[in-house]
Amino acid sequence: MPRPESELNVRAERRALIDLALPLVGGQLAAMSMNVVDTLIAGAHSAHTLAVVGLGSAMWSIVIILGVGLMLAVTPTVSQLVGAGRRDEIARTMTQAFWMGLGLGLALMVGLWFGEPLLRLLKVDAALIPDTLKFLRAAAIGAPALVLTFCFRFFSEALGLTRPTLVLSLCGLAVLSVLGWALVFGRLGLPELGPQGSGIALAVTTWLQCLGLAAYIAWSPRYKGLRPFAYFAWPEWSAIAPLLKLGAPMAMMLLMEGGLFVASALLIGSMGPTAVAAHQIAINVASVTFMVPLGLGLATTVFVGQAAGANDVPRVRLRAKIGIQFALMTQILSAGSLMLFPGAIAALYTNNTEIAVLAAKLLALAGIFQFSDGIQVLTASCLRALKDVQVPALITFVAYWPIGMGAGWYCAFSLTRGAPGLWYGLCAGLSAAALLLLWRLVIVLRQPHRWHGDDSNPVSSFH
Repeated sequence: MPRPESELNVRAERRALIDLALPLVGGQLAAMSMNVVDTLIAGAHSAHTLAVVGLGSAMWSIVIILGVGLMLAVTPTVSQLVGAGRRDEIARTMTQAFWMGLGLGLALMVGLWFGEPLLRLLKVDAALIPDTLKFLRAAAIGAPALVLTFCFRFFSEALGLTRPTLVLSLCGLAVLSVLGWALVFGRLGLPELGPQGSGIALAVTTWLQCLGLAAYIAWSPRYKGLRPFAYFAWPEWSAIAPLLKLGAPMAMMLLMEGGLFVASALLIGSMGPTAVAAHQIAINVASVTFMVPLGLGLATTVFVGQAAGANDVPRVRLRAKIGIQFALMTQILSAGSLMLFPGAIAALYTNNTEIAVLAAKLLALAGIFQFSDGIQVLTASCLRALKDVQVPALITFVAYWPIGMGAGWYCAFSLTRGAPGLWYGLCAGLSAAALLLLWRLVIVLRQPHRWHGDDSNPVSSFH
């Protein structure tokens, strides 16, 4: 029988989460640094290149959001199978997850390639559209590789093997830094391609990461008997459907949040190159600070999911509590840095005074929503570990769109606050999401019958 929460070794649980989370936090920071490097290289090239890469990155982030969201079904599924001692079912599940990821990646590649109507619909500055399309079409080649990388990565993490994520991200950062610089500026014997070079570097780096991780999983003895395609199988709808049922609401949750940021970026695109560049700087920095609670959240999903698979209710509750506590601690540092030194941070990105001043205002606003951002990502991670995904998906829709976008649109256009007005909406949406998701987690943790018990279907929805 599981021990009561009061009898669990809290110190050991904290240490275990730290050991699991540190490589993921480092990996997330390295992965996010790839976007920062893109921005720094683009900013050093020209204000036009910076604005184009900013818009292109906003649309590329949709690929990331959908890829992460759907493939996140792998983490609770595999972690609960591990906790339940049903490791023999993992290879079949992962083979079907591979097919699901490949299909999504190809669809996203096509969507990016034909992205011009969306840019025109959103009234993006006409001078930015041609080069933005060149960036998108170059990057689109990497979309299938990106989604499959998430598939392999979340599989490894669910087994508690998180160091490959760190190594993968660091290698990607190194390749992108050199290749992006060479292609944007025309160095190392390569042509100067400007924004298009940034997109090509992104696609090449993504494919190298995908193939590298796949090779490691294929050859490392740690994955023996668990690998996708340990035996060959064609796509089976009966196995893919439960993964979609679990992954689709997760993708919706991330799309609601990420879509708010992407929509804000595209709306700012109608405000001119200065506003676009300032927003790109601020969103880069805010995204970097977000990587710490995100890494903690990914680790907490595995941590809580394995306890849920073992039907250990007290440990589920304790691990959820520890994850949220750690996130709050990390956000103190990020909030303080953004609110105290916004001007100094903006100056690292650009020497254009007009851009730097506006970016500093946006960075200060980013400091305000650090705590709500940390709470919402950790509570969502805990709910995901328990496969509670449908109600949280509805919560995120309400928080980010009627509340977040509604407030942002009103402040930006009705009150004519411009780019800062849209950031007021980001603050409102994240705060609403944090409160509502925390409320949902408290309810679910008090009702173990939602996720406690012997479940013969490893990917059932628990609703």
